[in-house]
Amino acid sequence: MPTTLGVMATTPPRWITDTDPGHSEWYIERFRAMAADGDDLDGEARFLDAMVPRGARILDAGCGPGRVGSALHAAGHRVVGVDVDPTLIAAAETDHPGPKWLVGDLAELDLPARGIDEKFDAIVCAGNVLVFVAPDTEAQVLRRLAAHLNDDAPLVVGFHTNRHLTLADFDDAVAEAGLRVDLRLASWDIRPWTPESDWAVSILRRA
Repeated sequence: MPTTLGVMATTPPRWITDTDPGHSEWYIERFRAMAADGDDLDGEARFLDAMVPRGARILDAGCGPGRVGSALHAAGHRVVGVDVDPTLIAAAETDHPGPKWLVGDLAELDLPARGIDEKFDAIVCAGNVLVFVAPDTEAQVLRRLAAHLNDDAPLVVGFHTNRHLTLADFDDAVAEAGLRVDLRLASWDIRPWTPESDWAVSILRRA
């Protein structure tokens, strides 16, 4: 996988290997068009904003082109965004100045090695990020994210459960990473989770 500096190694991340050529550009333009149309793209950010104090330090893990992190920055939080795809990070830097955007592999995340020593009051991992990490690295990703959290700070992960990552496999990865599910919802607009839900938003904390 890529290192934290985005250099390719032997096992590239699923986002790059399992998407068609031009997918990143399509993804960027899709959200630019939605923003231009006035669509509400800030639901995940509102969710996080309600969980943290003013001026919180928040890590947007798998930030893509910066949609969630930029809204949290606009709400007054101190945001760092990390994504493995340099095309998406370039779009975040162009469209959403303010947060610190970094190319990096979440499975190897070590922000102190890059000069970012202070831990975070919350981490958000939205937009099916866990679905796109390399196979069998889910626990490692969660472990590296948890290492960057302040004590009792939340790690919030949302993804479609009708993809190849099942909720049971995710929960196994959560436990392997030394975390627990504090609360699970069916959506970012705080609907209750049921076994029939095809989306899960899980608030994790250290076990």
